[in-house]
Amino acid sequence: MRKGFAVLLLAAFSLTLFVGGALAEEVVKVGYLAALTGDWAAYGQTELKSAQLAVEEINASGALGNLKLELVPYDFRSRPEDAVNAVRRMINQDKVVAIVGANASGVNIATAPVVNQAGVPQIGTVSTNPYVTMDESGKVRPYSFRVCFTDPYQGKLIAYFAAKDLGKLKAAILYDVSSDYSQGLREFFIKSYEGYGGKVVADLGFRGGQDVDFRAQLTEIRNSGADVLVLPNMGKEMALIMKQARELGMSDIVFVGGDGYGEFMWEIAGDAMENSYWINHVSPEDPAMQPFFEAYKKKYNDECKEFVNGILAYDAVYFLADAVKRAGKADSEAITKALAETKNLQLHHAVITMDEFHNPKDKDGVVLIAKDGKGRFYKKVRPE
Repeated sequence: MRKGFAVLLLAAFSLTLFVGGALAEEVVKVGYLAALTGDWAAYGQTELKSAQLAVEEINASGALGNLKLELVPYDFRSRPEDAVNAVRRMINQDKVVAIVGANASGVNIATAPVVNQAGVPQIGTVSTNPYVTMDESGKVRPYSFRVCFTDPYQGKLIAYFAAKDLGKLKAAILYDVSSDYSQGLREFFIKSYEGYGGKVVADLGFRGGQDVDFRAQLTEIRNSGADVLVLPNMGKEMALIMKQARELGMSDIVFVGGDGYGEFMWEIAGDAMENSYWINHVSPEDPAMQPFFEAYKKKYNDECKEFVNGILAYDAVYFLADAVKRAGKADSEAITKALAETKNLQLHHAVITMDEFHNPKDKDGVVLIAKDGKGRFYKKVRPE
């Protein structure tokens, strides 16, 4: 698919600027915001590698004519305040015309005022909270975009799957009170679950980055009679929760979570991960994604373990490249306009059309089941 995309870009691009008989090159500086250290480093390192791979492919193809993408990465160390400082440096010092990342809702919400005041578009990868692209008054943030589905939709997917597919009608929730992502996903799950015949019998919180012992909350959940434990969180804490739940003898409760799933969780939770379910954006077994995995392995001599982050980062760069092609210049305003006007763009994992709030329309959810040490495709789901 990458070759077809490159041919399409090249055919549509007008080559007009020559100096001394040769095409003059114009650099398009693109910031990349990733957690390369801290609790989310496994996600961020994979995202940056995938983005670098995409940039190399696009530049090597010549698809953008005289325009050449240049990636300017910054580590936000898994902290929103560092992300804000990084984005300011990208814009004021490096003069980037667009930014890709981050993978966390709270981070994109924190950086949104900066990019929208500066007029530089930012594309979130796995940042699903509605307020990433919409302000508190309900208006679209004009320079904020994403390639993933949103938490209202994801929460509905989790509720539908738990109630209708699994037949689990007594849910407990254990969520991170310090996370915009976690709070939002919890809220939207609750809104949908009762409509599918379910009842929330326990709703408990913890503080991410601080709490590591969840036995008190899990004991309360065990006593509630819940048959499904919904985990609207990210990575490390979910792994600890599952491990401790099984250690407390909670062998029958089913774990269901969202796109915070990471393959590194197996290193913490071990067999407690088995037969848990995760609503996600992509499946590693999708045939359309195999060329990406092969290219990633060839370049880095490694498997793309955090495949959700890798694929969405990769496609976010291709999404941006298509907008740059249509803009025809390294100009933030022109690129922003092109991003907002994206229709029926065939990326690697999906076809996307931006809605009025800069979200992709009507994407299927993919359910992964944790089996034999990895997340595997279970089914696609679209709620009624």
